Amino acid sequence: MSIGGEGPGPYDLGGRRARLLVVDDEPVFVKLIHQLFSAEHEVFMATSGEEALRIYARSAPDLILLDVKMPGMDGLELCRQLKRLPDARAIPVIFVTGHESLDEETACWNAGGVDFVNKPFNPLTLRNRVNVHLALKFQADRLREMAFVDGLTGIANRRQFEERLGQEYRRSRRNRTSLALLLIDVDFFKPYNDRYGHQAGDECLRQVAALLSSNMQRPGDLAARYGGEEFAFLLPETDAKGARVIAERLVEVVRQLNLEHLDSSIADVLTVSIGAAVLDPDSSDSCGALITQADAQLYRAKKQGRGRVCCSLTSEPRAEAVRP
Repeated sequence: MSIGGEGPGPYDLGGRRARLLVVDDEPVFVKLIHQLFSAEHEVFMATSGEEALRIYARSAPDLILLDVKMPGMDGLELCRQLKRLPDARAIPVIFVTGHESLDEETACWNAGGVDFVNKPFNPLTLRNRVNVHLALKFQADRLREMAFVDGLTGIANRRQFEERLGQEYRRSRRNRTSLALLLIDVDFFKPYNDRYGHQAGDECLRQVAALLSSNMQRPGDLAARYGGEEFAFLLPETDAKGARVIAERLVEVVRQLNLEHLDSSIADVLTVSIGAAVLDPDSSDSCGALITQADAQLYRAKKQGRGRVCCSLTSEPRAEAVRP
């Protein structure tokens, strides 16, 4: 579809309308923008930089139209603050200004704007500028999604996992909160492929991935395909007890899939082994140490008979068996 009826397209937003955040202290301008775009878009309005930050947090806009001159926090400072937020870096900001000096143009580019329009503006020009940058933004979103999603299972891939792990590690250090990681391996997957065929093996991985994804309890949790028949489950703000409870539940729900596995030596249905590690906020370990410890715990779970959980803090390995 083409947003706004003019300009570039098509692109698909999955049935939703694009979200615009308009920030200007002049009510006449805000009303004009609302009239211009509200038929095609969701339009959110703010009359100050501080209000814009609050609305941004709850509206997740696709594009921001921003006045340069405002009392208090001006548009340039607001843009700089937004661009420091990881989720806002890809959101296009179009400055709308009543000045035409080269210094102000340069300041708009340096603050992180992608374009600017001078007041008074031609409504068709503004519509087309908005359409162009929405089209570019949604194309970039789609490419980013393709780069971070596993093609077979549809969940996060290893690249996305590693990026999120780094982000959550830094956040756990900053906020002094624990961070848990589960590494999950499908037991005896090669014999499963040999008996049932690779198509059945692929379907098995898809079902396990869907099950892991459906068991994410909070928006910050991440289920990812780590490689082959191995998955990762990232759990911010989760201690060792919580990680163990979640891991034990995953072992059980995979069993309850009742996927026949007659070449397993521990059960006649598909099972998984899980290694869990927790990075304590007082530890000096790196996020690499968290992976190493979770991998060591997974190895212990396999060595102790599979179909179970081994869990530890990064500095104090412990094992906890689950009914095989």
